[in-house]
Amino acid sequence: MAYFEKIIVVSEDDLDELEHVNNVRYVQWIQDISKAHWQTIAPLSLQRSVAWVVMHHDITYRNAAKLNDELRIKTYIEKSRGAISTRIVEISLHKTNTLLIRSITKWCLLNSNTFKPMRISDDIMKLFEKH
Repeated sequence: MAYFEKIIVVSEDDLDELEHVNNVRYVQWIQDISKAHWQTIAPLSLQRSVAWVVMHHDITYRNAAKLNDELRIKTYIEKSRGAISTRIVEISLHKTNTLLIRSITKWCLLNSNTFKPMRISDDIMKLFEKH
C-alpha cells in the first residue's frame, strides 16, 4: 500500500486550554495532508477538472500531543468504489511512533464544473496506488 507523509511540530497555536493539541486542529491536519497528497500526485489538469469533498469523518483519539512534539502525519487510500474514496490518516509521535489519532474519512469525487459526483477513474486509482 502506497502512502504519503509529512512531519510537523506542534506550536502554541495548536493547543487548547488543557495545553494539548485542540481537536479542531487534528481535523485541519487531516484535511491538509489529504489535500497535499492529492496535489502531489495529480497532474494540474486533473486537479482543475475534479474536486474532493468530505462526506464523513470518523476520528479515534488515543493519545494527546503537546507543545513542541514532532508528529508524523501519514495518509493512504484504503479503498474506493464509485465516487467514494475512503482515506486513512494516522498521526503519531515521530520519535516513538505512538499513535495519537486515526481517522477514516469518506471523500466524494465531484466534477468541478457541475459539482455532481463522478466515478473515480482507473487513472485516478493508479495515481493513489503509486503514491
